Amino acid sequence: RPVFECNSLCSCGEGCHKRLVQRGLRRRLQVFRTHRKGWGVRALEPIPAGSFVCEYAGEVLGYTEAQRRIQAQDPREPNYIIAVREHLHDGRLLQTFVDPTRVGNVGRFLNHSCQPNLVMVPVRVDSMVPRLALFAAADIAAGEELCYDYSGRFQNSPGASTEHEPLEEENSLRKPCYCGSSTCASFLPWDSSLFSTP
Repeated sequence: RPVFECNSLCSCGEGCHKRLVQRGLRRRLQVFRTHRKGWGVRALEPIPAGSFVCEYAGEVLGYTEAQRRIQAQDPREPNYIIAVREHLHDGRLLQTFVDPTRVGNVGRFLNHSCQPNLVMVPVRVDSMVPRLALFAAADIAAGEELCYDYSGRFQNSPGASTEHEPLEEENSLRKPCYCGSSTCASFLPWDSSLFSTP
């Protein structure tokens, strides 16, 4: 079910503890250069499990524009577009595409991990368009790199994905995963739907 924060329709004030994501970044984070993954983000202070860390912010796109931008990219370029699909209890599917390439925040520098320490939760504030909030999935130590699973899974066992096996031509577009976890899938998560034409 969708998660809503208190908002302008509520009688509570700005100090309400149910106004978390809308207050923005409160943690000390640092963008740094990693050994193999390009830029990354690390915590400069301990972050307790369950804490809001940051938002993955950017331009909210429709499917057609997201597909156009993905297909216009060179496969070697960084791709920051994220597709969030929420499956509602009545069978409907809500899709949100966010591109922080031109307008974004520190969240765009978060790397993928097959064993992440962050989990993404779509949170609504004054709108049905979700804000993509990242929360600490475990206690995070100062200096630890922050990462989440780009596919949206969290602590699933290998092979638990419903992703199809990529075709040979799709493998040429996939990017290697350098997370180094014991359950590493070798490639970053793959969503071919934005590459296909109807």
